[in-house]
Amino acid sequence: MLHLTDGVWENWSGSVSARPTHVHYPETESELRTVVENAGETLRVAGAGHSFPPVAKSEATFVSLERYTGLVDADPEARQVTVRAGTPLWQLTEALSEYGLMLENMGDIDAQSIAGALSTGTHGTGTDFGVMATQAAGLRLITADGSVLDLERGDDRFPHAQVSLGALGVLSTVTLDVVDGYRLRERKRPVDIEDVLANLEDYREFRNFEFWWFPHTDTALVKTLEETDETGEPGRLDAIEERIENLAWEGINRVGRRLPRAAPSLNRITTGTFADSERVGPAKDIYPTTRDVRFNETEYGVPREDAAEVLRELRDVVESHDVLFPVEFRDVAGDSIPLSPATGRDSTFIAVHAYHRRPYESLVADAESVFDRFEGRPHWGKHHTKTAADLTSLYPEWESFLDVRAELDREGLFLNDHLHEIFGV
Repeated sequence: MLHLTDGVWENWSGSVSARPTHVHYPETESELRTVVENAGETLRVAGAGHSFPPVAKSEATFVSLERYTGLVDADPEARQVTVRAGTPLWQLTEALSEYGLMLENMGDIDAQSIAGALSTGTHGTGTDFGVMATQAAGLRLITADGSVLDLERGDDRFPHAQVSLGALGVLSTVTLDVVDGYRLRERKRPVDIEDVLANLEDYREFRNFEFWWFPHTDTALVKTLEETDETGEPGRLDAIEERIENLAWEGINRVGRRLPRAAPSLNRITTGTFADSERVGPAKDIYPTTRDVRFNETEYGVPREDAAEVLRELRDVVESHDVLFPVEFRDVAGDSIPLSPATGRDSTFIAVHAYHRRPYESLVADAESVFDRFEGRPHWGKHHTKTAADLTSLYPEWESFLDVRAELDREGLFLNDHLHEIFGV
């Protein structure tokens, strides 16, 4: 996901680039500590580079965790593992499977590092499942002076570190609660969007449920997951079909970029190819979806009871921008993590995307005008325009987090321009 060419770092979507003066690839915690101790000014860390805003941007010290990966310890009996912060989710779930274990839930992109997924409030879907950070049982931080800080449940600072945007220190290792391995049946089918919205509570009975509504059409592609004991494995044909779908989608978006007014026709053609599908396999193989077509994205968590109304209001906004990419709808359980977008309330996350070769700023601003009316909170790894003035009233423990941040990083080593604006420091 990370791209570093001729000294210039670029994130996955190409929305952020930087030319840091110092680039480091630590392989051990000792090396990680040395980098922090010797950093004279802004230090930012990237896992896979999948965040869309400049969360990880640094023009000074830049740390990539791509070589700091793998399991440190596994305790199948206690259903707990410790993993290095740079470990991508696909590598983590492969390692867990060797012990007959699995994450209780995850999203459909498994290229992210575990540190990035936790720190930005990344989530999957399911009314009973929180953001991925709720699965953390312990966090090991390298703080601004290079010292090691181990945080566990019961420490007042622990929930602040679960979702922190990397503003408290550099995550070294993460201890996770895991579950016994399980299998999933995935079903996808096209459904009229109003039928979906009218029957949300029925769909929410599934273990996992989400849908993608395609602009300029009345079609939503609904995906449900259920645990099953059925045998079967996703085969090579599934992977080939996904690649073909990505190639076709890339082509459609390139046409849409050149001929924006063709967007309605292009999406009607796209949804006309949809058909019911089903597959069964280990959870680690069913959750991920191949995403080869790059995009930019904004995503907000809104109160679950308002989700259908938010989606309806977004339809005109999205269609006015001739967007082809679908709007995504996922439920997440509330939590007590101060900076989690789902803190204190059961939430629905609604995401708006734009092809990476098209401008996205005005789309983000117009979508935010809808989210704002429902006290939406931004996903920290997705585009947003919020600053401290906006965020203070949205997060009940905002000031408490700022106190912990000031305690652990008095000089602001881990703050770049983007985080200065977010925290008002």
